[in-house]
Amino acid sequence: MIQALMSSVASLQAQQTQMDVIGNNLANINTTAYKGQSANFEDLIDQVYQGATAPTASSGGTDGEQVGLGVMVAGTTTDWSQGSLTATTTPSNMAIQGNGFFMVSNGQNVSYTRDGNFELDANGNLVNADSGQELLGWTANSAGTINPDAPVTDASTINIPLGTLSKAQATSSVAVSGNLDSAAASTETDDVTSTVYDSLGNPHAVTIQFSSPTSPPASTPTPPTGATSSWNWTAYSGTSATGTPIGSSTTSGNAPVYFNSSGQMLSGLATGTLNQITVPASGGAPATTIGLDMSGMGSLSSTSEVNVTDQNGFPPGSLDGYSIGSNGVITGQFSNGLTETLGQVAMASFTNPGGLQNLGGNTWGGTANSGAPLVGQAGSSSLGSINSGFLEASNVDLSTNLTNLIVTQRGFEANTKIVSTVDQMLQDVIQMKQ
Repeated sequence: MIQALMSSVASLQAQQTQMDVIGNNLANINTTAYKGQSANFEDLIDQVYQGATAPTASSGGTDGEQVGLGVMVAGTTTDWSQGSLTATTTPSNMAIQGNGFFMVSNGQNVSYTRDGNFELDANGNLVNADSGQELLGWTANSAGTINPDAPVTDASTINIPLGTLSKAQATSSVAVSGNLDSAAASTETDDVTSTVYDSLGNPHAVTIQFSSPTSPPASTPTPPTGATSSWNWTAYSGTSATGTPIGSSTTSGNAPVYFNSSGQMLSGLATGTLNQITVPASGGAPATTIGLDMSGMGSLSSTSEVNVTDQNGFPPGSLDGYSIGSNGVITGQFSNGLTETLGQVAMASFTNPGGLQNLGGNTWGGTANSGAPLVGQAGSSSLGSINSGFLEASNVDLSTNLTNLIVTQRGFEANTKIVSTVDQMLQDVIQMKQ
């Protein structure tokens, strides 16, 4: 009977632990990215009163006599299944769809979390909004290139300098299209003006003047096969009346604009080559070489009308927004329409995530049994993808935990009955002497 009493006491302790686990699950039912736990029971060693015997020639074998000594909690298991995703519309919020953890740092140690409630702090760093721990990853270089093979340390923070980072883009090509009148007199000219930009974003007015229509085309340089007419052109910095020439159809390497008998343009240059002009250095910026794409030109019997349809330069613009892709790449959006890669969120996985130690604050730490972290890009290997503008909800199943609550309560009650029954039986034994 004493053994029954002790077994019941052990069970009461185990049921209390199970109740603690259930209570913690229910307490965290609304905790971002919380992973539910369950307690695992195992029986204690049995006391053997009589060992088993082997069969003999004259009799069969006998089973042993053994009585268990109770139950204990062998450990707890974490449920790493996916929690549902909740939209927040905040781009810095991130939810992992699949396996993996975000890497965060308090400036000294790296820990791991699935809580993607990140925001920008006063320094422009992505940090957890609740703990202030900084999100880790890779920062792009000045050319917008990321090296995902670089090690991630507690100093690998991600910075998004909204409003403080500026970017300009020098013009490298200008597209010109339209019609040059096939019936124009040899003295006719047609001008088109565009604003282009140097490497510092300084604007420059460039005028292209088409002139001297001839038929047949000029013999120098040698016209392309099928050409029946041509126009010369000259580019000026400023206007054609007062500006400085910066390139023309007679400049070495350039050619006039040629047309065939159907009015279609024929290039007088090698395939893939453009006519070029050079905007002089000014304002601290070096000279800017610009290719002229005239493939959209035509020559029909209609009034000449030429337009600049595109130029790929941009004036200075400040960083005023960003987006985060499913692979964790952060793309900055500038007020002038440019975009640039700023960095990438790093993720980690573990061979045995069940071996991680819960550090509190929705963070986990590695242990000897979790294995070393495997760091990589979202969407690669065993790592899940990132959903910007979402948070992962707790994966605690309310109905399962309420059911376990009832089962645990009944188990506790049943063992208290054993304690009271054994107590009564012992009382009866004591009273036998009276």
